[in-house]
Amino acid sequence: MSVTTPRGFRAAGVAAGLKASGASDIALVVNDGPDAGVAGVFTANRVKAAPVLWTQQVVRGGVARAVVLNSGGANACTGPAGFQDTHATAEHTAAALTSASPRLMLGAADVAVCSTGLIGERLPMQKLLPGVRSAIRRLSRDGGPTAAEAIMTTDTRPKTTVARGSGWTVGGMAKGAGMLAPAMATMLCVLTTDAVAGPEALDAALREACRVTFDRIDSDGCMSTNDTVLLLSSGASGIAPTGAELTAAVTAAAHDLAQQLIADAEGATKQIAIDVVGAASEEDAVEVGRSVARNNLVKTALFGNDPNWGRILAAVGTTAAAFEPDGIDVAVNGIWVCRSGAAAEDRSKVDLTGRDVTLRIDLHAGAAEATIWTNDLSHAYVHENSAYST
Repeated sequence: MSVTTPRGFRAAGVAAGLKASGASDIALVVNDGPDAGVAGVFTANRVKAAPVLWTQQVVRGGVARAVVLNSGGANACTGPAGFQDTHATAEHTAAALTSASPRLMLGAADVAVCSTGLIGERLPMQKLLPGVRSAIRRLSRDGGPTAAEAIMTTDTRPKTTVARGSGWTVGGMAKGAGMLAPAMATMLCVLTTDAVAGPEALDAALREACRVTFDRIDSDGCMSTNDTVLLLSSGASGIAPTGAELTAAVTAAAHDLAQQLIADAEGATKQIAIDVVGAASEEDAVEVGRSVARNNLVKTALFGNDPNWGRILAAVGTTAAAFEPDGIDVAVNGIWVCRSGAAAEDRSKVDLTGRDVTLRIDLHAGAAEATIWTNDLSHAYVHENSAYST
């Protein structure tokens, strides 16, 4: 279950010394073809890291043979020198891969670059570039799990997935445990497929998949500068699925990874699904769900096992969604604690001792619905993020 499960891909993860812990910190994914299509979705943050700016250019060309990813440093807010470091990484990776596999004949524009870690510091290129060469020497069809480990930052475990079509496969890996807020992509993610699909088909499938998966998780309302989701196709299966088939498989892989991200959110003790139903539009449902997901009073209440539905209604009331305040129903883990905007069943019936929590909000304003996934706000989250850079 990894990025190398689809045919035509090799990967590796190595330790280059970017992390003080000595843990692995450079990952490399290589597409051996015969095809090399790519699509990407990126953060909407106006402050974009150098690797995001570079990889957006690569994706516009529609072709990518390799993705090099590093943890241990975001290379964000590093100015022109930081962008040059990204360019140099792509050039070095292309040259080293071409030397190792002359048939690939790569240029810098064939190499996507992703970085994750602390914002505002240059990467130690004297460590990173030798690390790339080390990763190239370790490339293998079994290297997906080591690549997934190398991109971890505050993650407690690697995140990988596989979704299978009829004779073709989608694989993937992702990292992310904090700064998970929608507006794409919410983390670093590489998806691969051995299906035959060009850049336009990949782009359509990826955008629809992200819209209902990565764009619906919201851990802490914080949007990263480095978020990148890439989808690469090798065409090695020789099978060209329909657009609907490709979208379904990519969505299944993305959904699995998105749920793993929320499950591993920093300091989380609850995994929360916010089902908004009876909305006038899907946009309204998403807006309401996101407002509740980002409400610290709701998140801390759930951390304390308190089914405080008044905080949920207060969060709903901050949105522009269509509803009547005295027409809202709210259930917490199946107990309808609020009916018609007022108290209903006894809140003491709600069992919040487990990890999984479901909030169901019925706006009674239409037939649209959407689900947003989030987590609680704990002491551990505050501690981890208060000491992150020190």
